[in-house]
Amino acid sequence: MKLTFLGTGTSTGVPQLQCRCRTCRSTDIRDKRLRCSALVETHGRSLLIDCGPDFRQQMLRYHPDGDLDALLITHLHYDHVGGTDDLRPYCRGKEAFPVYCNRDAADDIQRRMPYSFAEHPYPGVPRYDIHIIRPMDSFEACGIGITALPVMHYQLGILGFRIGSLGYITDAKTVPDATINALKGVDTLVINALRHTTHISHMTLDKSLDVIQKISPRIAYLTHISHDMGPTSELTPMLPPNVHPAIDGLMIDIPDLP
Repeated sequence: MKLTFLGTGTSTGVPQLQCRCRTCRSTDIRDKRLRCSALVETHGRSLLIDCGPDFRQQMLRYHPDGDLDALLITHLHYDHVGGTDDLRPYCRGKEAFPVYCNRDAADDIQRRMPYSFAEHPYPGVPRYDIHIIRPMDSFEACGIGITALPVMHYQLGILGFRIGSLGYITDAKTVPDATINALKGVDTLVINALRHTTHISHMTLDKSLDVIQKISPRIAYLTHISHDMGPTSELTPMLPPNVHPAIDGLMIDIPDLP
């Protein structure tokens, strides 16, 4: 299995508009973060996790000649679904593009893009085959086995995913014990860490490290990072040896489960 980090930033991206902090002024390419998204390639299939407003740029940069087979959505916030209209090239040759999400995200997409669900759609609009998934559901997307995991984004229940030996969580403020238990045994964990200080709906670095310790993966990557975390060059030395800041464009190989 291969994972590509298409974007590792928070909702404003890094650098943030109108900001002159050290991180936003950094010339280090590791401090240039598009909105959070990832690509999983396994068994000849390509699964997109979230489709934010930077999706087109991410595909041109990191997956220009590749196809996509399905979309997994963690939650309905714009920085995770704002690029769904740009999926239209990947709908060609398909009756509809498969999307796996919870009911809230499905309702949001239908409100945001009513033209895609019209009885007589305009030629060329993207068409979606939406599959509603619930916390702790085990399902298949294009033949790939996945488990949907509950996490809380402040008071909003959202989804993380376990795909074989990969665990993927973003935008969590709290991670229930059931999700921690379901992720034990993963080789690679991706998890959000917004900044050092408390935020109403995201984990701090310390809290993310605590969750990583409980799950105990071989290796973990931090994502959904804000400019308030500071430059990557200063963050990296603070981390345990098996924890790394994810960076845009990073491709990692994840071993299959034994």
